[in-house]
Formats: sequence, C-alpha cells, structure tokens
Amino acid sequence: MALRIDLGVAELAATRLAISPLSETVAGLQQLSGRYRNPLHLRWLRWAADELARRPLELPHAWPLLVTERPSWPEFLVPAPRGTAASIDDDLAALQATTPSQVRASLRRVFGEELPGAAAALATHPAAGLRAVAAELRAAHERLVAPHWPRIRAVLDADVIHRARQLAAGGADKLFADLHPDLRWCDGRLLLQGTHWRAEHVVNRGPGGLVLMPVVLGPPHVMIKKSTSTQTTVRYPARGVGALWTAGTRPPVGSVVRLLGRARAELLEALRSPATTTELARALGVTPSAVSQHLGVLRDSGLVARERSGRTVVYMTTTLGASLLEDHPSLPSAGPLTGWDLCDAPA
Repeated sequence: MALRIDLGVAELAATRLAISPLSETVAGLQQLSGRYRNPLHLRWLRWAADELARRPLELPHAWPLLVTERPSWPEFLVPAPRGTAASIDDDLAALQATTPSQVRASLRRVFGEELPGAAAALATHPAAGLRAVAAELRAAHERLVAPHWPRIRAVLDADVIHRARQLAAGGADKLFADLHPDLRWCDGRLLLQGTHWRAEHVVNRGPGGLVLMPVVLGPPHVMIKKSTSTQTTVRYPARGVGALWTAGTRPPVGSVVRLLGRARAELLEALRSPATTTELARALGVTPSAVSQHLGVLRDSGLVARERSGRTVVYMTTTLGASLLEDHPSLPSAGPLTGWDLCDAPA
C-alpha cells in the first residue's frame, strides 16, 4: 500500500528544499550498524570502520535510540532544518529545542509504554538527555562526516539545484515525478508506495509545507516519518551518489586524453560526481587557478556546467560530457587510486 501526505495549496507553496549535516550523520551511523546498508557506500564504510577501530566512538545515549530491533526510531533526532543550508550547529540546536512532551510522545511511538534504559532516562530528564545526545552526534559528525563534507555537500547542492529547476519548469508534478520512483503526486496527495504497509497510512503532517532533504549516506529508499515534532521531512537519495566515492579513481582512457588533454580528461572524470573548484584542486593535487582554467575550457566546450547554490559554485558534467565518458568508459586502474580515493580524502 502507501504512505499518504495530503497537501493543500498553502502547504505546497511552503514546501522547500534543504540540506542537513545531522541527517547525514544519523544516516551514516545507521549504515555502520548494518541497518539500511547501501552498497554504494562500501568505500566510506571501510574507511569509517578503520577510523573507529583506531579510536572508538562512544555513543551511549544516541546509539540505543538509533539502532534497535524496532522498525523506526525517534523522529526528533533529525529535525527539519530551519534554513536552506543549515550547519551542524543549527541542526543540533533544533534537536535540543524539542519539548519534553514531544520527546516523550516520540519515544512512546517507537518503544511503547515500557521504555528501555536509554529511552527511559531521556524521558525522565529530556533537557539533559538531549544535550548528551547532541554532544555525541556532534562528535560522530566531526569524526565520520566532516572529513568528507565538501564532497558530500557538493552532491547535495547539485541535487537541490536540479530539483529547484524541476519545480520551476513543471511545478509539483514534475518535481515529485523525478524525486524517486516510489513517490507519486496525484490530486493534492503525495503517495509513497512500498511493501512496508498493509493499508494506506496518512502522515500526521507537521506545520507548514514539506521539507525535501536529499541524503548522500542514506539508504536507496525514501524516508518519511508518520509523525513529527517539526515540519514533515521527505528524505530521499541524492542524485550523483553512485559516483561519489569512485569519481576520479580511475584514469580516463587514451582516446579521451588525446581529445582533451590529460588534465581536462581527469577533471571530466572527477566530475562524474559534482564538486567545487576547491574540492577538485585538493583531490587532484593541483592549484585552484589551474582547475579554474581547465574548467573554463570544458565549459566553453559544453562538457561541464556550473551552478551557484548560495555562496558555493558547483561544477558537474553536462549530458554531452557524460556521454563522452560513457562512449569512452574508463579502464579499471591496475595501480593505486588517485587522490579521489575516499581513504585519502583531505579533511
């Protein structure tokens, strides 16, 4: 059956796109636990496992809430971002703003009336408990997400730019038709199809419109909470995730190198996943000015496009550029991976 969200004109008009570092942190922890495991993130998972083996991360308050045998987890751990590009500080402030009654109600929805240890302690002392949870999630973000945040953020920015264009070009019909195969927009209702529900469930929607949140480190399916203490979020896989950890790890074949030159061919290969000039320079071990010069040539040739998201400029391959790479696919690398290997990603 389906999960259903009813949206009036005012709610649809208030629907917005947003990025959440906390959402990525929670999704990453759940990946590490084996829950919602996404094979696209095996490189990150190996790196994170090595990092935690070197120096374990203690999460006595947050982990029992996120990793359970139950089908859900407390929704207040990923609140709707207050702005279009919230920081981890903004996200954690929103988490700690959850009221005691909202905390207890969410815990009961997940765990039932007989709360287990960590949930019971949080219900007894919500303010102190949320501070402890926030501190642990901040530590997890700094250890596991922040070192790769420029690359993750570039993919998220590119997704938001694409969705905004879809919305401008064709309204809600075009936006939701392209968001995920399991989502369908019809007659003022957003339907999430799936095998998880035996009957149609109506989402107890929060105030205002929806907050659409692309996720990089999440599972391949859409995540919508049936109840929320903030705006209702629709978390969906970001475009370009498939190439995030592999873009630029293989040398371009000789024909592409002969056509473009090695530097530009490597840039085009790296931009299988969207990136900023700074991130490209770090990944390829060259100066930002050199990257900008070659990007200019690739843009003039119609192989690369640039888009601005706030103060950030994101570069990505165009259809023509992607077609060139597909017509001349990269050969597997017999030697060590380049600077775009996850394990060598700069902080």
